[in-house]
Amino acid sequence: MKRLLVANRGEIAVRVARAARELDIVPLGIYSEADANAYHLEFMDDARCVGPAEAAQSYLDGAAIVAAARAMEADALHPGYGFLSERAPFARMVRDAGLIFVGPSPDAMAAMGSKIEAKRRVRAFDVPTVPGYDGDDQSEATLREEAQRVGFPLMIKASAGGGGRGMRVVERLDDFGEALESAKREALAAFGDESVLLERYLREPRHIEFQILADEHGTTMHLGERECSIQRRHQKIVEEAPSVALTSELRAEMGAAAVRAAESVGYSNAGTCEFMLDRDGAYYFLEMNARLQVEHPVTELAYGLDLVQWQLRIANGERLTLPPAELRPRGWAIEARIYAEDPANDLLPSTGTIAHWIAPQGPGIRVDAGVTSGSAVSHYYDSMLAKLIVYGGDRPAALARLQRALENFIVDGVRTNIPLLLWIARDEAFARGETTTSFLAQRLDESIFAHGSPPRPATLLCAAALLVDGRAPWRLAGVSVPIRLAHAGGIVEMIADAAGESNVWRIEGDASGELHAQRQGEIVRARFDGTSVAGIVTSRGHEFTVHIDGQTWPFRFVPPPAGDAAAGTQADAGDSRVIAPMPGRIVKVAIRDGDAVEEHALLIVLEAMKMEHRIEAPTAALVKSVLVEEGQIVAGGTPLVEFGS
Repeated sequence: MKRLLVANRGEIAVRVARAARELDIVPLGIYSEADANAYHLEFMDDARCVGPAEAAQSYLDGAAIVAAARAMEADALHPGYGFLSERAPFARMVRDAGLIFVGPSPDAMAAMGSKIEAKRRVRAFDVPTVPGYDGDDQSEATLREEAQRVGFPLMIKASAGGGGRGMRVVERLDDFGEALESAKREALAAFGDESVLLERYLREPRHIEFQILADEHGTTMHLGERECSIQRRHQKIVEEAPSVALTSELRAEMGAAAVRAAESVGYSNAGTCEFMLDRDGAYYFLEMNARLQVEHPVTELAYGLDLVQWQLRIANGERLTLPPAELRPRGWAIEARIYAEDPANDLLPSTGTIAHWIAPQGPGIRVDAGVTSGSAVSHYYDSMLAKLIVYGGDRPAALARLQRALENFIVDGVRTNIPLLLWIARDEAFARGETTTSFLAQRLDESIFAHGSPPRPATLLCAAALLVDGRAPWRLAGVSVPIRLAHAGGIVEMIADAAGESNVWRIEGDASGELHAQRQGEIVRARFDGTSVAGIVTSRGHEFTVHIDGQTWPFRFVPPPAGDAAAGTQADAGDSRVIAPMPGRIVKVAIRDGDAVEEHALLIVLEAMKMEHRIEAPTAALVKSVLVEEGQIVAGGTPLVEFGS
């Protein structure tokens, strides 16, 4: 293996490229037209465009990817995760082209890529599975009948994929039809296969997965467990290794079951067996991911090895030389996924250009990123930007390091879920290890992330940055500086006068007193009224963003009153319209002109960043006009439906 095509984008493409280069393997890349300037291309020796922005015409176009590999004279291909990483036909296409596929055989991938087939295989090897239905008959009538037999609540689950896509929890039979239709549609769009299975829904289990490595010479082993219970919309957010819930005896028992599951299909390379662990200690096989997992770094840090390099070595025909007796966790690792999502807007995806990207650094801190300052975040792809991974000698040390790292992780230009991650890291139940898949649903009140008036320290830091940077755009008689800072809660007005000594101003207005200000790089320090405060303040034009105590507060400088007196008189139109909360594609229009709808009735289904989002009626109303059609691409803020009489 000399030249490796990394058939992916974002942080995993960067991760694989780095591992390859350390083994003296040349990394090669691909990109879509939307990714022509993407960050991951900086780590490739060569790259080829494989199609338009739409993933279906680029990153999911197997023929174009294989053609790119040939054009760059690659002799191997690593699929990363997502996209084509678990498509057996693609793995076969790669091998038929004479390339090494870094992953399991197409037959093993096909068996484990289907959750239905996987459950059948592992049951034959004495691996317990969740009660449910995984039959071939996919008719709605049969699925509805089986749903009644399994009982509610139950989970509808896409057979071909993961990542929360094509998954729906159904509480009652009346909701089954719509949930089934939505799950099948999302599964078909994401994985090209609309087959589903039904499982009994365990309300408060832990999500435990085991890392598998297997070579081509008959050796299969596990490298311990990861706890992945902190989830939202069935999407993992925080993962750690090891798990507080497993004793050494249970670890050995579940690990042996994971090895048997892999052996049931003759698995090779890296893979992950996922289990649900119930309160009573019973565990059930869910699925096997026939690829590298997003959360693989916590295993790497806890066990002191490089999983990606082992993938490449196994694919190159090497034997596993890791002594099982020595494979035990040393210390604790926690991973937090950084998504472009707005906590103040139901954690919906956020798009735009990253103005500032300042990742935390220090001992025990690792950041696997797929973006940097200037990177564009579009609605075409998954919203994950990076992964923050921390390591400590024990769980409390790792958790303290996670909190500090999140407090110093700065992203401007798009909204991120960092406030949510920091809330999790500071939560008392999380500190005690009391985590289940219902953790967020039970403990989190998302209203705490609502945009409101910034605290006084944030306002003072913004004013301090304005003054110390010399950015104030207006002066009165060349001496006083009027400061008008607009924020989500209104406008703060002050007048600042030089106090006669360096970096000291007297201010009057909404805050009055003596303000001392100093900047050291991105950090601004201020002292006012006997209180000192420090935070990171970034700027772009007349827009400043204050980062303090893990929170982000945007400010905008506005002209003096005479300059914008008319600006606030514009009426807020749009009360009679429903608008798109983000850019995306309309996949379903559930209403027509003239329909009467009830509150929370489904209006539109919008697909953005590979996930479906329900747009519901805010109140009972009469539909005057449907303003979009199925298949249409819309920008955030686009009117979708107009109500009227």
